[in-house]
Amino acid sequence: MDIIVSGSLAYDRIMDFQGYFADHIIPEKIHLINISFTVNDMRENFGGTAGNIAYALSMLDERPVLLATIGHDYGRYFEWLTKHNIGTDTIKIIEDQFTATAYITTDLADNQITGFNPGAMKYRSSFDFNRAKPDDCIMIVAPGNLDDMKHYSQACKQKGIDYIFDPGQSLPMWNKEDLIQCIEGSHILISNDYELELIMEKVNKDRKALLQLTDNIITTLGEGGSRICTPECETIIPAVIPNEVVDPTGAGDAYRSGLIKGMVLGKSIEQCATMGSVTASFAIESYGTQEYRFTMDDFNRRLESCSS
Repeated sequence: MDIIVSGSLAYDRIMDFQGYFADHIIPEKIHLINISFTVNDMRENFGGTAGNIAYALSMLDERPVLLATIGHDYGRYFEWLTKHNIGTDTIKIIEDQFTATAYITTDLADNQITGFNPGAMKYRSSFDFNRAKPDDCIMIVAPGNLDDMKHYSQACKQKGIDYIFDPGQSLPMWNKEDLIQCIEGSHILISNDYELELIMEKVNKDRKALLQLTDNIITTLGEGGSRICTPECETIIPAVIPNEVVDPTGAGDAYRSGLIKGMVLGKSIEQCATMGSVTASFAIESYGTQEYRFTMDDFNRRLESCSS
């Protein structure tokens, strides 16, 4: 089965400040801030929703089609994707832009100041859906270029392709009508608990009403696992306990990859969610969104432990 992943590609540049931001902010001068922080070091991680999802899928022995834009500094990211057997031919290069980049500075109290340059993400990607076989294809529409998210949701409906709609961090940019249009006809609407509340507020519908638009609502709950809502019932899928908790960043994208893998294998929605939880548990064990590793043997052993 073909897996199409649309979303963002980004570089995450993470810096550590060996002090406290609050010590350098004068409350009565808050309207005149002009502060420079000297950081300890900088790490560059590969990120973006599409990149993160595709990365985990590659470890699950899948070769997704990646729909995203990237800037003229694409070389390092393309090398990384190629190393993990992820194709780059459907990624659109925007030659006069940098790749979307987040500059994240963290102080000793884990406070963060982030600057984000959307760069190439301001431009739409492209894909010829005549290449897709509706009966043998699944797509996830993840946060990225807003026009892409709208267009790809509609294209899936027109072609009869099952798709997962994942508005995530793009939610503040949506209006009611467009959000309803993308949710309507989706196979799964997925979000975390806070995002689901925001969705319901924006579209003025509760979960029961949303289930008249989508087949399933999956809500990730962090340590609480995930919740599956269908028109018939509600089910809680427990989280899979990792060997150690290092960094939860990227666990949501990893969850989505395991979920998709289960769908490709024809598993029940509950089994798919459990596979999502297993994949997320590996992501939590490493710092960064594409730094963890596992084999299918590792995955299957952990999956088997869920039913033992």
